Amino acid sequence: MIEDPQSKITVEELAQRMVEKSEILQLIDVREPEEIAIAHIAGFEVLPLSQFNDWSEDIKQRFNAESETLVLCHHGMRSAQMCQWLRSQGFTNVKNITGGIEAYACLVDASLPRY
Repeated sequence: MIEDPQSKITVEELAQRMVEKSEILQLIDVREPEEIAIAHIAGFEVLPLSQFNDWSEDIKQRFNAESETLVLCHHGMRSAQMCQWLRSQGFTNVKNITGGIEAYACLVDASLPRY
């Protein structure tokens, strides 16, 4: 499966968008609680994939399916899976944050711990 380039956002673009705050962004982090304890970015709602059954049924009540939704994980694989699932649920503007929090720590905020 070839991913649409429009369905991705770089960590640099994410950082700029978060500073601008010119529009509402729905930010989802699918990493596990122990990963969040090591490093996290403020403003992200944590929905660990291992707890899918706990939050999946009310995803459309928690998030607007038409608003821009950006998804983060460690490197970008789990977030890509989440993006695909969100699209299958009718979300129309979903983007995977390429490189995940690892790239964010390397390219945007060196104070974030890497793991």
